[in-house]
Amino acid sequence: MKEQVQAVIDKIRPSLQADGGDVELVDVEDGVVKVRLQGACAGCPMSQMTLKNGIERLVKKELPEIKSVESV
Repeated sequence: MKEQVQAVIDKIRPSLQADGGDVELVDVEDGVVKVRLQGACAGCPMSQMTLKNGIERLVKKELPEIKSVESV
């Protein structure tokens, strides 16, 4: 499962990097994906929106068994 989630995150990564940020997959546990926002994303006031409306939406679309994506 972790490899499948990483593949989806790798699709998202270029758009985050274009804005000076990045995302790192930390763990996948019981349908919950844990990620760490890095670079410009780490301190950005819009990071929660990026996390939920961007990353979580795409991960859940491609992997319906995922319940949520959380920042750690």
